[in-house]
Parts: sequence; structure tokens; C-alpha cells
Amino acid sequence: MSTAAQGIPEDDSLASLEERIRRTVELVKSMRAERDAAVAERDAAFAERDAARSTAGMALTETQRLRQEIEEMRGERKQVRSRIEKLLGQMDLLAGS
Repeated sequence: MSTAAQGIPEDDSLASLEERIRRTVELVKSMRAERDAAVAERDAAFAERDAARSTAGMALTETQRLRQEIEEMRGERKQVRSRIEKLLGQMDLLAGS
């Protein structure tokens, strides 16, 4: 049975089909735009994550360097203290003589 035989003009069926196709095309465009935005957001998040990892790695390296420097300074301080104590002891001997 044709559409003309059913009493529906062919122009209305064609217009309805055209409208459905137009809406489908718009939906596909919208979905592609959303997908592109999601991909861009994901890429930005990956870049941010990588930058944070790099910063954390540099901070860890700097922390280790500073700890080593502190230990070296503590050793130097002990040496200086020992030398000063020896000098004070010698001064006490001179003052007591």
C-alpha cells in the first residue's frame, strides 16, 4: 500500500524524513563536539598529571639534596665545636698558670 493510497501525501512523508535526518545530523554534530571537548579535557588532565609528577620528582630530589646538606653541616658543626672546646681548654690552661 503506497502512502498516497493511505491518504498521507508523499510531501509530508518526505518532509518528515528530511526533518528526522536534519535532527540526526545535528545530534551527530553535537555528540562529536562533546567528544572533542572530552578528549581535550582528558589531554589537559594528562598534561597536568605529568607536570605534577615532574614537580613532585624535582621536589623529592631537592629534599634529598637538602637532607644531605644538613647532615654535612651537622658534621661540620661537631668539628667546629670540638676545635672550640680544645681552644677553650688551652685558654683555661694559660689562664690557670
